Amino acid sequence: MKKFLFLTLAGAISLFALDINTATKADFVKIKGIGEKKAENIIAYREAHGKFASLEDLKKVKGIGDKIINEIKAEEAAE
Repeated sequence: MKKFLFLTLAGAISLFALDINTATKADFVKIKGIGEKKAENIIAYREAHGKFASLEDLKKVKGIGDKIINEIKAEEAAE
């Protein structure tokens, strides 16, 4: 029982705020629905076009839509 509680607490502690303008590939892949390729696409877009003005600007990246935007918002709200 103690192991289960520890794992649950460790999972809760791992939540983090995501700054889409400084996040690394490793940061992005922690978000449900973002794998390595999408993370790479986000970073490549950011490098080519500059900082994102808002979270909604992520939709300009191929493969990023409302579902992922909502997942990021949910992560931020959980903090």
